[in-house]
Amino acid sequence: MAAHIGRRLRKGAATTAVAAAAVAALSASQAPGATVDDQGRQSTGDATSAPDTAADDSATGNSPYYTDLPPLNSPNPSPSAGSGDAGDQRAGEAGIPATVLDAYKQAEATLREKKPGCNLPWQLLAAIGKVESGQARGGRVTADGTTVTPILGPQLDGNGFALIRDTDNGAYDGNRMYDQAVGPMQFIPSTWDWAGRDGNGDGRKDPNNIYDAALAAGHYLCRFDWDLSQQGDLRKAILSYNNSTDYLNTVLSWLEFYRRGTHEIPDGTGALPVDRSDDTARPGVTPSAPGTTPPARPGKPSGSRPSPSPAAPGNGGSPSTPPVTPPPATPPTPTDTVHHLEDAGTGTLTAMAGHTFAERVSTRAETEAGKAVAKVRIRFTLVGDTDTTFTGGETVATVTTDASGVAVAPALQAGERTGAFAVQAAVVGRSVKGVPYRATVTARAADALALAGEKEPSCVAGGEFAEPVQVKATYRGEAAGKVAVTATLVTSADDPAENDKGPYFKDADGKAVRSLTGLKTDADGQLTLPKLYADDTAGTFLLRLTTTGGATLDVKLTVEPAAAPSPEPDPSTDPAPSTDPSTDPSETPAA
Repeated sequence: MAAHIGRRLRKGAATTAVAAAAVAALSASQAPGATVDDQGRQSTGDATSAPDTAADDSATGNSPYYTDLPPLNSPNPSPSAGSGDAGDQRAGEAGIPATVLDAYKQAEATLREKKPGCNLPWQLLAAIGKVESGQARGGRVTADGTTVTPILGPQLDGNGFALIRDTDNGAYDGNRMYDQAVGPMQFIPSTWDWAGRDGNGDGRKDPNNIYDAALAAGHYLCRFDWDLSQQGDLRKAILSYNNSTDYLNTVLSWLEFYRRGTHEIPDGTGALPVDRSDDTARPGVTPSAPGTTPPARPGKPSGSRPSPSPAAPGNGGSPSTPPVTPPPATPPTPTDTVHHLEDAGTGTLTAMAGHTFAERVSTRAETEAGKAVAKVRIRFTLVGDTDTTFTGGETVATVTTDASGVAVAPALQAGERTGAFAVQAAVVGRSVKGVPYRATVTARAADALALAGEKEPSCVAGGEFAEPVQVKATYRGEAAGKVAVTATLVTSADDPAENDKGPYFKDADGKAVRSLTGLKTDADGQLTLPKLYADDTAGTFLLRLTTTGGATLDVKLTVEPAAAPSPEPDPSTDPAPSTDPSTDPSETPAA
């Protein structure tokens, strides 16, 4: 024990400088006590005080984490340190297990494509993975990235930790009373339920799989349109994962360490962290390490009934056995008092594809008596076959109710997929009936079409129109991009039937067609039609263009008659050539 304590003291003294330097380098422009609220807005407070944000609004529920700091030696293994226990230990601390490292890099590549503005570095995932689980407990994972044994944090029962009652009926953490952080990136079940991703393509979202967990962590860190290349957004993102200034500083120190370089090591050979943030949270109780069953709380034996009181008759207890003292009752939180949710006056949720919904979802949290409940987190989730998102590109948003008990979701941004879907409102951390809201995305539309240019198209019968027909679509005076257009050569203004003569288009095989579908305007509302040809029929014809939304435009096409060919000369009517030498220049006598 003395040797163990001595080692930890020496390590702490050696690594304090690393943490100080890393934090100074990465966060000099930010106040040390920066915290974030439910919407990711930053505020500044006392660096020594605990941030005031609900635990179940963070990825981990503000669960305990490893506080070990990076070693002072170079992240890359030194050739002279390749043998001996000291060298092996340094390599293990600096190295990242192969499968775990691959998962971080794959997540970075995916986010680079899906959310390029986030600028997520894989080293940030590595830093969080180190602090949360010691890189999946040293890389103890199977070939597909699943941890050999589940990694669980302590149950969040409010006894030395946050209070988060069960939200998943034990589906992820096996605990039907309280939530526990799960997996190598330590997501609590209520967060994984919406943030989980399938990172290894097996069709499942498993918090115990490093590929799934790393991708989920990446998406979680990239919400709210944060740009992680900016120090302010980087700090907000880290604090949203676990709202602790000490946590922020520890992650930043490992981020800086991994940015200086690292190396791949075999799975299962990573060094296991030693120090944890809950080492002194509960005196007399050994802190639980991720991957182990949490120890019993004082006065709350795990898996057994309380010992009977020695004063009870017939219990056979010893008078010297102290009675079990139940923990003090936890006062109800605002969330505990919510009985139901009500719609708070949300209007019709309809928007055209690619546009922002004018209405926003509004929900009110109430007690059983109908009294408003403030400071309750409401989670809004998009449900159904839709590519609509909230502002920022996420399909889930969490908003805290105001003094009137109302939470207003961020604006909805319609995607290109039309049809109906739902927005589900639910209370974070409490199972009460939610409120579904029906929303609809309609096809892009135009209410006006205009011919580009003043000249009406014309050509000669049997020829082709020199200039293609160009039109512009607008909607309420603005350019209507990506609007579907149908072009048909109609019989007349009063007869929309397709004409069987006059101008025509050509299909891919070169055959004449007089109706085209599947045309779309560009982003500026412009559309250039394919080339038009004319048969041998002269006259005036109509090209009718129609769009979704009812805009119609008739374009007049003129086909001029072909010019009559010049007649061939008739030899029988030509005069006979003259034989008079006086009229033949070739026979003019010499002077």
